[in-house]
Amino acid sequence: MPRQRFLLFFLLIFNVSFIFAQEIITAERYLETVSERYALIKDYEANIVMRSSNTDMTGRVSHLAPSFLRIDFSRPAEQVIVFNGEMLTVYLPEFRAVLSQSINRRSGASFASAQGLNQLRRGYVPTFVTDPEPVPLDSNSREKAVKLRLTRRSVSEGFREIILSIDPDTKLIRRIEGRTIADGEVRFDFTNIRINQGIPEQRFIYDSPASANMFNNFLFRDSD
Repeated sequence: MPRQRFLLFFLLIFNVSFIFAQEIITAERYLETVSERYALIKDYEANIVMRSSNTDMTGRVSHLAPSFLRIDFSRPAEQVIVFNGEMLTVYLPEFRAVLSQSINRRSGASFASAQGLNQLRRGYVPTFVTDPEPVPLDSNSREKAVKLRLTRRSVSEGFREIILSIDPDTKLIRRIEGRTIADGEVRFDFTNIRINQGIPEQRFIYDSPASANMFNNFLFRDSD
C-alpha cells in the first residue's frame, strides 16, 4: 500500500509538472508570433479579393517592407492603387482619373505587414474567437484557420472590431474582416501568397496614362 500511494503521488506530481511546463498560448502571444513572422518578410505578393457591401474587387497585391504597396485590379479592370511610402496614387479607368494624396508613413501602414500588425497590437485587444485551435475558415470549409478577434481600445480607432483568420502552418494572414464605426463590413481575402521574391522598388513607380485627369490631395491635406 505505501508503495502504491508513493507511485500515485509520483504520477500526480509528474502530470502537474507536465501541465505547467506547457506554454500557455494567449491571444496576445499568438498575435505577437504573427507579427514576428511578418517582421521576417521583406516582400510578398498575393491574390486579393476585397468585399464591401455588394461590391467585390479582385486583383494582385504586392508589398515591399516597410510600407510600399501596389494593387493591380482585374475587377475593376485596369484600376490601380499604389503607395510608395509617401504618396498614395489611385487610377480610376472608368473616369480616366488619377487621384493622389500625400500620406505620412505612420498612417500608411497596411494591416497585413509587420508595421500594420504592430499598430493593431497597440490599438486593439486580441481574443480568440473560439480557442487557439484552427477552425474552418467558413462553414463547411475544409480550409482551417486560427481566428483572432480584435476589439478596439479607444473610440479613435477606425474599426469597432477586426477578425484575423491566420493560416496555422505559415502564420500568414488569410483573411481580414472589419466592422466599421457605421456598422459596415469589409473583408479582404489573401490567397496564393508568395514571400521574399525580391520585388524591386521600381514596381511601385506608377506612370499614369497621359489622357487621365489629375486630382491632388483628394482625401485631405497632410498636416504632418
